Formats: sequence, structure tokens, C-alpha cells
Amino acid sequence: MATTASSSINSIQPQNYDYFLVLDFEATCEANQKLQPSEIIEFPVLKINGRTFECESIFHTYVQPTVHPQLTRFCTDLTGITQSMVTDQPILEEVLKRFHTWLTDENLLSESTRFIFVTCGDWDLYTMLPKQCNYFQLSKADYFKHWINIKRSFHDVAGSTERIDMMEKLSGLNISHA
Repeated sequence: MATTASSSINSIQPQNYDYFLVLDFEATCEANQKLQPSEIIEFPVLKINGRTFECESIFHTYVQPTVHPQLTRFCTDLTGITQSMVTDQPILEEVLKRFHTWLTDENLLSESTRFIFVTCGDWDLYTMLPKQCNYFQLSKADYFKHWINIKRSFHDVAGSTERIDMMEKLSGLNISHA
């Protein structure tokens, strides 16, 4: 029996959220030392429909670091982000304003819409963004205070306590990395 798009959609369990916002920051870094502060240099978010699990929109921008404006070779090798990709890009304060506008334009801030961020770990929203906002004395919107840590969810469902990297998780779920 062939699977149709409608039968695939019908097999998706109802979700508690209308949208999942998949977020994965990249930041400045150096081998064998912690940069103080480490700065967000890429701010990507996928808007995933909670009924269809299709990506409906993308917010993406590179962010110009200001404390450590020159990316290290280690950072470029690790993230794939080059100096030319962050030079002349908006600074974090402007990116946060643009992101808020995107949320508004996507109707995600209406009272009738429920969304939550999805991250691979707690680093992005528990550690990185709060540290950045504190360092630069920027206010952090309340919507950044709640997220699903997909690592924790995966371990809860898989019943595994061992550390499994993202590629192994995707492989175990028969999902290809895009």
C-alpha cells in the first residue's frame, strides 16, 4: 500500500504547540581556551509546523562579533563560518530586534499561537544567549525562557543514558542530515 501525504499527516500525533522553532547558535571560539565573552556569530531558526512537521519559514543571519571581531582559524574550521560571512553583519542587539520582527511577521506572537524553541542541549538558550544579553546589557525577551532540549527528549524516549551525538541520533531515527 502506497503512503500518501495525507495519511502521513494523519499519522502525526497531536502536539502541544502550533510551531517548533529549531534554533542552533554558532559562536566565537578558540582551541584550548574560553573566549570571554564568547559571541554569537550565527543565529538560525527554522519554523516547523506542529501539525505537518514541515518547515514553513526560516530566520537566518550571521552576527558581527564586537569584542573579538576577528574569527580564529579554529572557529572557522569548527563552524565553517568565515570572517567575510560576519564582517559588516548586524550586531547582536540589531539581530534580536530583527528576530522579534520576524516572530511578529510570522504571527508567532499572537495570543492564539503556541510555539516553543527546540535546541540540541541547553547551551543556546540557558547559557549563551543570557550571557550575551548580560554582557551587552540587552534585555532578553520572555519567549527565550522556554525550550525543548531535544537531547533530553531523545534520551527519555530511547531510554539510553549514554552520550550519543546528533548524527547517531538522526541515523537511529532514519532521518538524513540536510
